[in-house]
Amino acid sequence: MHFALAPIILPHKLFAMSQTIVFIHGLFVNPVCWKHWISFFERHDYTCYAPANLYHAGDPAALRKHVDPELGKISLEDEVYHFAGFIDTLPEKPILIGHSLGGLVVQKLLDMGKGVAGVCIDGVPPKGIYTLEWSFWKSNFPVLNFFKGNSVYEPNKEWFHYAFCHTLTKEESDKVFDELVVPESRNIPRDTLKDFAAIDFNKAHSPLLFIAGEKDHIVPNSLARENFEAYKHPGSKKEFIEFAGRTHYIIGQQGWEEVAGHALYWMQNNID
Repeated sequence: MHFALAPIILPHKLFAMSQTIVFIHGLFVNPVCWKHWISFFERHDYTCYAPANLYHAGDPAALRKHVDPELGKISLEDEVYHFAGFIDTLPEKPILIGHSLGGLVVQKLLDMGKGVAGVCIDGVPPKGIYTLEWSFWKSNFPVLNFFKGNSVYEPNKEWFHYAFCHTLTKEESDKVFDELVVPESRNIPRDTLKDFAAIDFNKAHSPLLFIAGEKDHIVPNSLARENFEAYKHPGSKKEFIEFAGRTHYIIGQQGWEEVAGHALYWMQNNID
């Protein structure tokens, strides 16, 4: 399904269940990636939070220059409980919006009862969902490399252009790299192969929206669809939508407003 036209934004429902959003960023970036989305949703009267993943707070250029070796020891479980703890400090249960690895964190948090709804954008899939597509392995193997132990993965501009921004020119991609990209723990993506990354697809769940980019290399759209289709509870709300021409940089590349607008429309009409 390709979504070509911008959705009509409806007025907020009276007595909406939650007006709080927690944005969860993915690997290789930090909360700077959400700045446009935060402004967009704040204009629609949502209270927005975008906590950093562990060891990800600060200016991306400074984080690239001074790499904390402790980052390499961080696990997926550490990240999920880091966000669960943050959510527990909020006055109301939030809507969760996650990109990439943040999408999987959203699924885990909903499985734990920590959100009223979730939006997974180009989300890394849970354990048991995989693909043989070459772009996935070309993008992910340099990071997963089990021979590298707890060393921190430091992305370069060539890798980033292929994995995130291949429809942009190299010059455009390099500019995004300079603004957003940070070093990353190899153990977090490795942990998606472990039991902690499993989801109970049969139990009732909060409303879930899956958004896929047609041209995503690092998390191909086929993975997003398989992730969506894995949820089997007949009484729970879910939706899948694919945006034509979008890469893994879907939340920042030209046309991001269309993606955010559909997420808003879905939230206003699917959260009771």
